[in-house]
Amino acid sequence: MPAIATLTVNPAVDLSTQVDEVVPAHKLRCGPPLVHPGGGGVNVARVLSRLGCDVLACHTAGGPVGDRLCRLLDAEAVRHRAIPIAGDTRENLTVTERATGREFRFVLPGPTLSDAEWRACFDAVAGPDAAPWIVASGGLAPGVPTDLYGRLAGVAREHGIRLVVDSAGEPLAAALRGGVHLVKPSLRELRLLTGEPLATAGEQLAAARRIVDTGGASLVALSLGPDGAWLVSADAALHADPLDVPVASTVGAGDSFLAGLLASLMREQPLDVALADAAAAGSAALLAPGTALARPDDIRRLRPLVRITTVA
Repeated sequence: MPAIATLTVNPAVDLSTQVDEVVPAHKLRCGPPLVHPGGGGVNVARVLSRLGCDVLACHTAGGPVGDRLCRLLDAEAVRHRAIPIAGDTRENLTVTERATGREFRFVLPGPTLSDAEWRACFDAVAGPDAAPWIVASGGLAPGVPTDLYGRLAGVAREHGIRLVVDSAGEPLAAALRGGVHLVKPSLRELRLLTGEPLATAGEQLAAARRIVDTGGASLVALSLGPDGAWLVSADAALHADPLDVPVASTVGAGDSFLAGLLASLMREQPLDVALADAAAAGSAALLAPGTALARPDDIRRLRPLVRITTVA
């Protein structure tokens, strides 16, 4: 079995390109596209693989786009397991406006999964040969029950598996009701979950602590975008300051952050070291165009610049 398995129920082939300016009702002449395998768990696995971790990416795949997704993962030498589906794997599009640097993300819903297909996804990571770490990341495809990650939490708890969840809305809430090892919401996702503005650092920290105190997760990694990140446990609250780096693309920065954090936690590093590794990986992703994600050389270069603060 691998050391860590990721699950992506609704993966994609990610296309990214540039235009001079986004103007309605005009033909927009795009630059040459970049094409990468995509979806939360797929992206986490891509970065973990680059960092030398023993990872297996489990994902659905259907139609010609699904075949292309598999070829792209093979080209990156990412070990993966495709769960066949009848529908076509989706494509997503990110367009960067050269005039302003703004990113426009067009995310398609993906194919509807049958009961047999989503159950095969569940079994791929929760079967008898389950990995000791499981990452359930990304949104759910149509047809998949919104408590899928909550069901995984029950299996993980029963068998001593460390489940990591990165999602939003009801899938995230269901996972927290089941109790997970680590959850990584963005600030926007945590605001939606709590219904609170979380405008100050104190409010953000209090919300993360409530998740830990109520048994929703042993660790909360809260990504704050340009304001850095929190890592909160029952015994510690750590903050990573943001790094000032040129931004080529923000797509996949959260996935790279999570991969950097997991690579360190799996080596049983202290929480401050793990958060610094995560912050370096997330910042490294900003340097890469499209969904190219964090590169190890950039992570190593940025790592000494990360500043971690312990909050009482």
